[in-house]
Parts: sequence; structure tokens; C-alpha cells
Amino acid sequence: MKSTPPQERVCLLTGGGYPFRRDALSGWCRTLVEGLRRYRFDLLTVTDREPPSTPAYPLPLNVRSAAAVRIGRAVGRERRRGDHNETGRNAAHLLCRGLAEGRGLAEGRGLAEGRGLAEGRGLAEGRGLAEGRGRFAGGLRGLAELAAERVDPLANVPLADLLMEAWRGVPSTADEPTPPRLGARDARTAATLLKHALGALTVSLPQTDLVHCVGGTTPLLSALAGRWRAGVPLLLTEARAPVARHRPAEERLSPAVRAVLRRFRGAVARTGYAEAGLIAPLSAFHHGYALRHGAAAARLVQVPAGVDPSEYPIAGEPESGQPTVVWAGSGGPDSGLTALLAAFEHVAAALPGAVLHLVGVTPAHEDHCVEQVERSGLGRAVRLHPLPADPRDRYTWGLVVAHVPGPADPPYRLIEAMMSGRAVVGVDVGPAAETLGDAGVLVQPDEPAELAIAIVGLLRAPTRRRQLGDAARRRALTHFTNDRVVRVYGALYADLAGPPVAPANAVELALTIPAPRTTPPATLRWLSEEDR
Repeated sequence: MKSTPPQERVCLLTGGGYPFRRDALSGWCRTLVEGLRRYRFDLLTVTDREPPSTPAYPLPLNVRSAAAVRIGRAVGRERRRGDHNETGRNAAHLLCRGLAEGRGLAEGRGLAEGRGLAEGRGLAEGRGLAEGRGRFAGGLRGLAELAAERVDPLANVPLADLLMEAWRGVPSTADEPTPPRLGARDARTAATLLKHALGALTVSLPQTDLVHCVGGTTPLLSALAGRWRAGVPLLLTEARAPVARHRPAEERLSPAVRAVLRRFRGAVARTGYAEAGLIAPLSAFHHGYALRHGAAAARLVQVPAGVDPSEYPIAGEPESGQPTVVWAGSGGPDSGLTALLAAFEHVAAALPGAVLHLVGVTPAHEDHCVEQVERSGLGRAVRLHPLPADPRDRYTWGLVVAHVPGPADPPYRLIEAMMSGRAVVGVDVGPAAETLGDAGVLVQPDEPAELAIAIVGLLRAPTRRRQLGDAARRRALTHFTNDRVVRVYGALYADLAGPPVAPANAVELALTIPAPRTTPPATLRWLSEEDR
């Protein structure tokens, strides 16, 4: 009797998403897990909010476990007499110096210093081990490895003092010709936020053959800690926005604190690029971001997002004849809602009776969404809908889809709208232009009047509207189907989780949307003819 070969184990690591929350990214993760049945998955999501008690999706049989871990809870104080935590202090000193210098992985002494610190060696001895990849990475590794030994690796560490001392000599950068001064109060605020973020280093990952981290600072910190402690290969799906932009919740923070957080996220990204065996950007936009932040071109494999065409069939336009627009998003502060409402005020003035349908507003953001609608004065012209369980109903509300994303939104919703055969008017941010191509209308960001003119123009032109909807569907079928996503990620998993095997009829994979790169990863050179 032939024995069944063991399945490789994959930890799919996200930041507060699948399988506990229904959103576009979770839908993408579900497609991957259900499509790659030969792998056994441990689903882990790391969040700073109270995690749900049960998954939002039914779990397929190849899922071994699903867990949500909350960081940021009060850490129990460790009672150790005479504990000065020199190891943690030295690691934090390195991290703060690398952060202030803004070099991240560019130069300096690196991971070897972190190894020395984690083993209890002093800073001077750590420097002598080897030239490395950066002070920040060395300090981060030191804290990650220390987190395996104690509950709080930063216990008794004066992080605010170390940060303020390092910031005194902070150099200027292209983004910050004159770096803001970091005073004592700002240093304490920044230290509190950094310590909260670094709590992700304490998350324990399941025993696995591969960690697949779906972008974002919080899950990436947990993935890096797991890699350093267990030596597990890391695959990084890059879907983040440029780190130069701060989050809406940080508007009230001082410029100095925002600068610290911006540099921290950039340094974490560069560390992830250096440690990942392969990096899979969702678009040329994300590909360029990764290259600018130190990713090696040979490790980049651009894999555009995809959806199941059967879940987004072409639906007929509403028969009411009423001018309707649909927008899909969470409705949160960074979801693009404010810009959309500003544009729809012009639409409602030009077309009395026009209705805007907001699809997918989450319970957590419903109050914020209602407040924004009331402030706009649109009142009854706006309809709120929770995310439909059946994707077939998502875009049937409108004649035109307005794609106004937030700064951190990947192009999932845009691809869904295209696959649904709806005419799309989008804002030219991130990967929107390369995704939509000439199958829709794009306007410049921060131009609500221009966005309104484009929407009104399509609402008044049914023939043009249907032509663009058909073109969008054709483009989505050509470039953005989930079977291609599953096939390529299966190859990437094989590259990292085990040695590649070359079949006799091997061919090299030609990506539909090519990206600048050098030598392809091994498995991509060994895809068989029937996999094309």
C-alpha cells in the first residue's frame, strides 16, 4: 500500500482579518485556503482590538486551527530582584538608533548584534560578531528572541529616554528635510505607541513549515519573531500603502510622534523584505514600493489579486431608471468615504433623485458613516447596506460603481466591480490605473468636482456605460481570476516549504502582468504545461 505523502503546514498570518472578519482581504485569503487543499493551514490573525469569538467563515477541512490574538493588553509585571534587563535595554538602544538614523537595513551593524544581545552578550561583543543589515533589525531581533524568555522584553527599559537620546542626532531625509524635534512629552507618547506595537513580537506561532504573512506592520512583526525564533521560511504578500502617509487616527499626534511611527513602519517593512524568502506584491504599484524600500528584485513575484468569476456574474441594470451609484467599503475614517460624499454632493445637485448606495459598511464604523452622511446634508440620498453574504448582490444596486479607496486599500473591490460588469469611475491612486486600464474612467485624487462630472456623464450615457462594463468584465477575466492566484501561490509555497521538483515537461511561467525582476524563483521555472 502506498503511503500518503505528508501535507506541508502553512501558517497564514494576517492583521485582524481572516477568518474572523468579512472584508475584501479576508475573501482573498479564503480563496487561497480553499484552493490549496494539499496544504494544511493554521490561521492566525493578530489585532489590537477584541477578537471575535467565532470565525465569520466556515472553515474547510484543510484548516488545522484558527486563532485570533489580541496585543496591547496590560502585561503582567515580572518580579525579578535586581532586574535591570540589560539585554532588553541594549536591544532597544540599537532599535532606537536605527530608527532615528532612518537607515533601517541600509547600513550599520545588524542581525548579528541582535543575536549577541539575545544570548546575553553585551553590546560591544555583539558588534564584533559580524557586519550585518542594520541597527534597527539587530535591535528588533534582540527583542524578538528575548520575548521567548520573558513576558515583557521591554520591562524596566527606559524606552522614552533611549528614543529621545537617539533622536538628538537624527539626520534629514528626502521626506523630512528638517526632522521635527522630539521633546520629553512626545518621546513618552512615541515610546508608549512603539511598545504597544512591539507587543506583536510576543505572539507565538504554531509549528509550521512556512509562514505566509499578508502585509501590514503588526502581522509582519509577529512573522519576523517567529522566523528568528524557529527559522521558518517567510512568504510576504505586499499590499500595504506607502508608509509616508499616517493614519487618520493619528491626526492629533504631534509631527514628531508621527515621524517616529512613519520611520518605524518603514524600518519594519525593510526588515521584512530582507528576511522574506519571497515577496509577492499585488501590483506594479506595490512592486515599486517594495523595491524602493530595499526588497531584492530576485525575490519579487508580482501576483495580482483575483476573484471567482462565478461569484460575480453580470447582472442587469436596475429597472427603476433612477440614477444610482454604488460604493463598496468599510465606511471607516480611512476608507475614502469623505471624498466620495464630497463628490456625490455635486452629483445630487446635477441629478435630483440620484441615490448613493454604500455597501459593506461594518458595524464598527456604522456610527462614523452615519455622522459623515448627516454632515454632508445628503440625508435620504444615501442608503447604507451591510456587506452582502452573497457577492452576486454586491454591485447590483447601482448603474455606476464609484471606486474611491482609502490610502491603504488594495484593489480587491475594484476587481470585484470589474468582474461584475459594471462601469467604474475611479480615483487614480495606488494601483487603480494599472488595474482598470482603459476599461473605465479615472480622475485625479482630491478633485471631487471632476469625479462628479465623470459619474454624471456615465449616468446620462447608457450605451457608453454598458460598453465600459463589458470591457471591465473582459479585462478582469483576462488578468484577475482566482484560479491564477491559487496556481501561482501553490508554486511559491512549494518553493519555500520544500525542494522544487522539475517535471519532464517543465516550462517557465510567463506572468500575465510582468514586473521587473531578475532570476525567477525555482518553482516558477518548473511549472508543467498543464499548469499554464
